[in-house]
Amino acid sequence: MAEYITPDASELGGWRKSSYSGNEAGSCIEVLDGHPSGVPVRDSKTPHGPALLFPSDSWSSFVDAVKGGEFPA
Repeated sequence: MAEYITPDASELGGWRKSSYSGNEAGSCIEVLDGHPSGVPVRDSKTPHGPALLFPSDSWSSFVDAVKGGEFPA
């Protein structure tokens, strides 16, 4: 079974703020593009905390749903 959590996300480099995160301080998620095992996602408030690792196809489906308005605010 694949590991879906990275205990210390700071071990990975190249994080970027999600374009769908708000401008308010502390309400951001960060994603890491190009990871060989999927798409790591972490809370920007805790860069040394865990990151969740999503399969690439699942992450793409989620992003498409967000862009399509399936998750109203």
